[in-house]
Amino acid sequence: MCAQPVISSTFVDLPEGTVTFLFSDIEGSTKLLYQLGDQFTAVLAEHHRILREAVAESGGQVVRTEGDAFFVAFPRARKAVVAAVEAQYGLAQHPWPEGVTMRVRMGLHTGEPEVALDDYVGIAVHRAARIAQVGHGGQVLLSETTAALVRDDLPEGVELVDLGRHLLKDIHRPEQICQLQMEGLLAEFPPLKTEEVLPAEGARQAREVGVCPQL
Repeated sequence: MCAQPVISSTFVDLPEGTVTFLFSDIEGSTKLLYQLGDQFTAVLAEHHRILREAVAESGGQVVRTEGDAFFVAFPRARKAVVAAVEAQYGLAQHPWPEGVTMRVRMGLHTGEPEVALDDYVGIAVHRAARIAQVGHGGQVLLSETTAALVRDDLPEGVELVDLGRHLLKDIHRPEQICQLQMEGLLAEFPPLKTEEVLPAEGARQAREVGVCPQL
């Protein structure tokens, strides 16, 4: 993420109760900054426009932005998924300057945070951020909770791919992470950048068995 000043806006009616969070940032933004120089500002503005339009069309609220990173809240999980999908298609189809590869990673999680002034606090926020951080550019990752809410109501041309159970940095409970597979967009990515990949729940680890004693 390219380090730039925090931009925060105050909303009088941030979604409360059960909220789905979306975190995103550009993969390799610092490299893009060096590559583009003065052009980077215009490219970043187009990235912001595409994401803001997708969020607004799905009824989301941009809680804050920092450089190329977005933190967004949605009142419903499906609306968050639709926004993520539309944003990824918008980014993929936009005519970026020659030599520019714009790939944005996204992470979604649903929970019940506390609203503090114009922001959210709580483990649900941290879990969503951690899920976004372990992905790769162009990848949209969903927590187990969010995946369960949208599994039977996905947008056309979108499927869920189970990536298994993972340990996230500083998060005690393991997370079953899914990926959105969107028709016509990149589908194969490197392994997630998590602390550890865990066996499926209920799977038993093999045990070493000693020599059976002679009777």
